[in-house]
Amino acid sequence: MQGLADPTSMVTEQGVRTSIDTRASAPPAGVWWPSRYGADDEAGALNEITPAARIAAARLIRSGRVFDLSHTLSAEIPAFEGRSFSQELDTPVGPIGRNRVGWVIERVMAPSQMGTHLDGLNHLHVGGRMYNGHRIDDVAEAWGTSRCSADALPQIVTRGLLLDVAAVRGVERLERGEVVTPSDADAALSSAGLRVEPGDAVLFHTGWGRQWGTDDAAYVDGEPGPGSRMIEWLVERRVSVTGCDTWSYGAVPAEDPDEPFVVPQTLNAKHGVVVVENLHLAELADARVLQFLFVVSHAKLRGATGAWVAPLAIT
Repeated sequence: MQGLADPTSMVTEQGVRTSIDTRASAPPAGVWWPSRYGADDEAGALNEITPAARIAAARLIRSGRVFDLSHTLSAEIPAFEGRSFSQELDTPVGPIGRNRVGWVIERVMAPSQMGTHLDGLNHLHVGGRMYNGHRIDDVAEAWGTSRCSADALPQIVTRGLLLDVAAVRGVERLERGEVVTPSDADAALSSAGLRVEPGDAVLFHTGWGRQWGTDDAAYVDGEPGPGSRMIEWLVERRVSVTGCDTWSYGAVPAEDPDEPFVVPQTLNAKHGVVVVENLHLAELADARVLQFLFVVSHAKLRGATGAWVAPLAIT
């Protein structure tokens, strides 16, 4: 697609506008493709969710209580710089016919990378290559990408685990740039008497999401999140999905200023681990619900880099 090879502009977490070049160069040291799931795979770590895992997760339901882990989408939500949401109501139609039927519809314009959403495996790349080594220039179309887009991801039904890192640390919320470590994750699991199994969804409650709707400026001004040591921790345990109560995934400012967003980048591009952002986890944490049936059904928008979702935790 014309223009993709040209440098484009982005804003770093330090607020500095810089340029990136989407042209793929020679593979960096340590080529990560093809993935463990095969050279043609587009589902990534969601392959870890087996029918047996779904059945076991469904057996966790005891009360039938449903926790909605999403935020409401609107033009007022906090968002990464440069992303905006607009919605307007069309002129009502009708009444028509003897039954005087009428209808109204709305029109929405926004990137899929806003609000509570999951990232497609085409979203992040390393030197111009996405999951399974696909070059951005090779798969770019006017409407999105022809490989590894959100519509290629299967719907998600698995066991979810909430790692309440804020509770482990004894705070209401972690601070901006604070890093979640494997020790935090192990402590959260130990306190709940749980362990991670292949195919699980692992969600991190940092408390940062409690600012959504109350202090939106603070919410988007950095965030705590899993550090680089958590990459290996999650991949070794064959986690299928992970997410936080933050607008991205990983500490901002980054642990290393020269490696912004390296945690979601590595999980997404190199390991195919699906990331969910802007999760509403406060209610789940307050109820001390730490394992549950986790359901994420997403719209299959062709070529999209993400999908708005309303994840459910069912107990």
